[in-house]
Amino acid sequence: MASNGHHAADAAAHDLTIQRYKEYVNTSFVAAIEPVAIAKAEGATIWDQDGREYVDCFAGIAVNNAGHRHPRVIAAVKEQLDKVVHGGTYIYHVPVVAEMAEKLAEVSPGRLQKTFFGNSGAEGIETAMRLAKAYTGRHEFITLTHSFHGRTNATLSITGNKARKTRGGPYLPGIAFAPVPYTYRNPFRTEDPEEVAERCAEAIEWAIQFQTAGDVAAFVSETVWGEGGIIIPPASYFERVKDILDRHGILFICDEVQSGYGRCGSLFAIEQFGVNPDIMVAAKGIADGFPLSATIATPEIADCLKPGEHLSTFGGNPVSCAAGVANLAVMLDEDLPGQSRRKGARTLEHLKALQEEFPIIGEVRGLGLMLGVELVRDRWTKEPANTEAAAIRKFCREHGVLVGVGGQAGNVIRFQPPLVISEDALDHAVATLREALVAVAGPVGAAAD
Repeated sequence: MASNGHHAADAAAHDLTIQRYKEYVNTSFVAAIEPVAIAKAEGATIWDQDGREYVDCFAGIAVNNAGHRHPRVIAAVKEQLDKVVHGGTYIYHVPVVAEMAEKLAEVSPGRLQKTFFGNSGAEGIETAMRLAKAYTGRHEFITLTHSFHGRTNATLSITGNKARKTRGGPYLPGIAFAPVPYTYRNPFRTEDPEEVAERCAEAIEWAIQFQTAGDVAAFVSETVWGEGGIIIPPASYFERVKDILDRHGILFICDEVQSGYGRCGSLFAIEQFGVNPDIMVAAKGIADGFPLSATIATPEIADCLKPGEHLSTFGGNPVSCAAGVANLAVMLDEDLPGQSRRKGARTLEHLKALQEEFPIIGEVRGLGLMLGVELVRDRWTKEPANTEAAAIRKFCREHGVLVGVGGQAGNVIRFQPPLVISEDALDHAVATLREALVAVAGPVGAAAD
């Protein structure tokens, strides 16, 4: 047990970190910063500078999929640090970079083979857009409402989440939007997922015909919409969409930044929907916390850019690629996608039990360990319970569980923990959520229809 002196010193260090953030780090871009000054993280557990322990159910926004500081990833990074830290991969050939690209080609769906490495999901999506325009000779894009693809000007232009776009325009021209296949909230007033899939796919055809100049290079979509509120597409949606795209010669850019790397119960979530993308972007979980993105394309698309047209100074950093190689080995050797699938299905059932108990829960949904609990003030009107969601997140944090909040209205509790999290830790997180629901939503009662 720490002495009182040590505890006081830890508390002072914690407070100093928070104060420095307030004074020197620009945090105005987000509504609130969690007052947790992290001292150490391992697996699915975080300790702050006060020594307080937290169950991490957000994984740095779905980044540390293999867990914080996985020993194999850390060992690979340490080994690479003794070799090469930066090489400018467009000038020098660094072995680990080529190895990472080869490994990605082996596990990516369809004919995806060649990778351009960047540093973030936004950079990866911009690369995909550039490739699509260069390959097709076209210049327009179709994307979806509720989507989120990054915070650069181009990626915000194709983002449908209004909350992420405020005060940033004007955005790029040539962008058409179709409705996301959000069964719980859709413009067609139906609760049938397959009807939603059909109508939303038809809306893409409509967008091609009436919102564009017939110059569409690509359709850009997440497989599961994370920032949009953990929206899971109906089973047939992407097959319906791909048929339309193929008829018009339009490429499919699949954004797997958040849904990929085991998060949804398969290495890439799109593998569960029966189609192969023309270009796919991975980031977040790709290197277990080290900055790296991968834009993976078929050979003919990847080779369409001319030398010098697109580069990245730090993209494909050898240290990040070493982390990526080790991280992918962990994914496969420990079957983290399978763990995600099994743990996610079990936790989803527990969350659905809470839905039966608490009328404030409008819907529970998820795929693997990408889980969302949508809160509403009234199940009939579906009025978003956003202030309640913020209060529940705060309660959970104060009681040692870190969760996220998302959705267009900020009313969806997000569970996206490291895939290595134990079932006991998940059970504890659900129990804490229940306590939060009691505290925020009032006494338990039979859920209203």
